[in-house]
Amino acid sequence: MRAGQVFGWLWAAYTVSVLGTWLAFDALPLIAVVVLHAGPAEVSALAATGLAAGAALAVPLGPWVEFRRKGPVMVAMDLVRCAAMLSIPAAFALGGLGFAQLLIVSVVVAAADITFNAASGAFLKALVPPEDLLTANGRLESTTWMATVLGPPLGGAAIGLFGPVTTVAADAVSYLLSALGIRRAGGRETRPVRTNVSRPGAGGLLEGWRYILTSPVLRPLFLNTLLVNGLIMATAPLLAVLMLGDLGFAPWQYGLAFALPCLGGLAGSRLARPLAARFGRHRVLRSAGTLRAFWSVGLGLVRPGTPGLLLVMAVELGLIFCCAVFNPVLATHRLDQTPADRVTRTLSAWSVTSKVGTATLTALWGALAALTGPRTAITTAGLLLLATPLLLPRREHHSPAPAPPTPADAPPSPAG
Repeated sequence: MRAGQVFGWLWAAYTVSVLGTWLAFDALPLIAVVVLHAGPAEVSALAATGLAAGAALAVPLGPWVEFRRKGPVMVAMDLVRCAAMLSIPAAFALGGLGFAQLLIVSVVVAAADITFNAASGAFLKALVPPEDLLTANGRLESTTWMATVLGPPLGGAAIGLFGPVTTVAADAVSYLLSALGIRRAGGRETRPVRTNVSRPGAGGLLEGWRYILTSPVLRPLFLNTLLVNGLIMATAPLLAVLMLGDLGFAPWQYGLAFALPCLGGLAGSRLARPLAARFGRHRVLRSAGTLRAFWSVGLGLVRPGTPGLLLVMAVELGLIFCCAVFNPVLATHRLDQTPADRVTRTLSAWSVTSKVGTATLTALWGALAALTGPRTAITTAGLLLLATPLLLPRREHHSPAPAPPTPADAPPSPAG
């Protein structure tokens, strides 16, 4: 890869950050239950409020980030997340930790996540040559799945040995190390220029949505991923209730059922680039996007005992493998199809919509499960997923993103 050492520092920063995130997987709900003795309604509110309010808070940040150097923005978001997460063990040590603080932290971290991810897409596009983008995204995707395999078991062991806020402290430290790595990466980032069509605040983010919805390439992919990811995530807490409650699986069995299949994510992310090189991005997106829709319906058939555990593992392995092929190809295709001066707003609009959509579907499926039971709600989501391939693009469009305006074509940008 031509980016060489610079990408190496960015990759190292991403690795430590994502490992910290998975070490602290579900840490806030766990603290709410174990330390604050919160009930199901409060835990659901914690999850939904963090996503929805964090997305709302991130709305004005996307256009603002567009005209700032992305590296310093990413460092700032890492430091914000570090401070927010560190406040939890500090309050716990002082005996002042409360549910309201968990809500505030979840909102701040969600908003910082969206802003960081939007900036990182633009930063990666500026850092890596176009022909190496898929390789870079594949490496980041494989790192995510490796952290998913290792993080939750290690985090569970750390909580058992050192207490409920241990993984939160580790996550905070990972953000600090990530900030140092991004700072070290540096790169040759130039100050973005403001175009005459750009708008500040939420109006600027509307341009991101407008660009997505008017693009024949991005619109179907956006609608497909919004519905697929939302339905998959909406059933996750219901599957936990079904397996740990009704079916009587032990917590270690539940963790194993989702940790081992993540090895499929490693395999899928490794195959994404050669598959795209051989068959083309469009065919890979359609094939992997279609195949990932056919797995989740099997979760409605899970039964107690070893056969049920093996069924969940098989379903998750297939689903994760298909997603791991699809995701880096989508991320690369999305960057290629978006002009450099609109990347941050476009990714912000995409991420905000995804967070709000997931929060909404999670709340709706929670209500559905309360009326019909978790198994029926999970099966309903699986059946709806079968229709999502209809939203994938049917034809391949050759519409490369236009080049950004040069400094001579636009007024000077503000200091960033």
